[in-house]
Amino acid sequence: MRMVAEIVWDQKKGPKNCVTGVCVVFYLGGYFLRSHFGACVMASTSRLLSSRGARIAGYESILGKGLDMYVRDPYEQDTNPQGILNLGTSENKLCYDIIHERLTRPGVNSLAPHLLQYTNVQGLESFREEIAKFLTEYARAQNPLDPEHIVVMNGCGSVLASLTAVLCDSEDGYLIPTPYYGSVYPDSWLYGKVRPVHVQLDSKMSDGESHPFMLTVKKLENAMTEATKQGIRVRALILINPHNPLGDIYPAHLLKECLDFAHRYGLHVIIDEIYMLSVYDGTFTSVHSFDRLPDPERTHIIWGFSKDFAMCGVRVGTVYTQSQEVRKALNRLACFHACAGPVQQVLSHLIWDQEWINNTFLPANRRRLLESQRILVNGLQKLNIPVLKCCAGLFVWADFRKFLQTQTFEAEMDLWWKLIHEKVYIGPGQAFYCSEPGWFRLVFSDSVSKIQLGIKRLQQALGVLAACDTEDIPLLVSGKETTSEMIDSDSDTSDVLKDMADATQLKKIVVY
Repeated sequence: MRMVAEIVWDQKKGPKNCVTGVCVVFYLGGYFLRSHFGACVMASTSRLLSSRGARIAGYESILGKGLDMYVRDPYEQDTNPQGILNLGTSENKLCYDIIHERLTRPGVNSLAPHLLQYTNVQGLESFREEIAKFLTEYARAQNPLDPEHIVVMNGCGSVLASLTAVLCDSEDGYLIPTPYYGSVYPDSWLYGKVRPVHVQLDSKMSDGESHPFMLTVKKLENAMTEATKQGIRVRALILINPHNPLGDIYPAHLLKECLDFAHRYGLHVIIDEIYMLSVYDGTFTSVHSFDRLPDPERTHIIWGFSKDFAMCGVRVGTVYTQSQEVRKALNRLACFHACAGPVQQVLSHLIWDQEWINNTFLPANRRRLLESQRILVNGLQKLNIPVLKCCAGLFVWADFRKFLQTQTFEAEMDLWWKLIHEKVYIGPGQAFYCSEPGWFRLVFSDSVSKIQLGIKRLQQALGVLAACDTEDIPLLVSGKETTSEMIDSDSDTSDVLKDMADATQLKKIVVY
């Protein structure tokens, strides 16, 4: 059947005929528009491109479109105060002063002659040695990590794209719990044409589950069974821990159960730990810390500088893999994704200085993240918008379902475009392949003034009155009602809350 569709982005409502949650293909004059959850793929019959080139050129994401609109009209307090406020891009903007001071010390930026020559595509040996020491310390590895097991590339996106390309064949699948970081899909699809097999999680809790969006091995088993029925060969399991966009942490026992599950099916496990040190209220367990792995040669652990060191623009990511075969294949691609030698040298100086990391950077970063998170949650609470309980990352996962005209993904897009029209950009759930409409990711790692302005613009867009009296609002933790004393008694956060400018309203926070 040929269905005619107008391939246009409506500035208020987004892409016409782009349906989220199902895969719909429309035909128009030699073009196909595919709507697949959080992305649109437009394949052209152009004679200038191969079919692969057309597939790559035709990819568009919801977050990419939102970011494009922000870039054309960015908020600036002095020069463009009516511009779009970006609470959608996960960047840590809280620690520039600390990073700048450390990177501008004498000797950090000295340029040795060999750095201007070709270097080992796997990464400078001295840099990999420092990364191995760093990960051994902060991931609490049982034994010193081997620098030869590390491959360095220009960002974790490059690492993931290369990994999926060398581990999977075209049209193979990988299991991944939803929602998940939206760029995983293009990273795996554009290079290797590898597709996700979604392990659907949602806010409804079944018997034995302690919180919404809870991953269990049973759900992995169900997704694996369904993929087999559909004839999809699953080659890998991808986990993001700490999680993006949920902002929570997988407990150690669940990680071990997932590794055992993957071992039973002979799957590779790719674990993205890019938010490893961006934990402000909890304890993180790295897979590096396990005394044994069920399948060491099929376990690949990603980490980078973008989030934990507030350096998204530096573009440095790493993968630790014990498989010599995998490293050999990655190194063939690493020449296309290499990091500049001078950048590696500067970052070597940074992570070598554990005294500065432990006594200056980490305490300040965690304190500022917690403060900013509480301010945003407090503002959402005044608008009666629930959030998922979170303890890591740079964002919160918020429930806007009550503001949808209908409980559909089309209504979610309508609300998203309404918010952008009111000059506030946040991430809609379908951009993270969420299985139910109405959830949004909001980034809090920015200045207090921008967070407060974002809340004000949300209030204007949603047409709600800010709650003045919060005494009757229940506190929900992991889906169970409790009392404010449970938070007030937390010694790790109480000292920080005392110093906050807006801490007076934090006793009654609506969270799941």
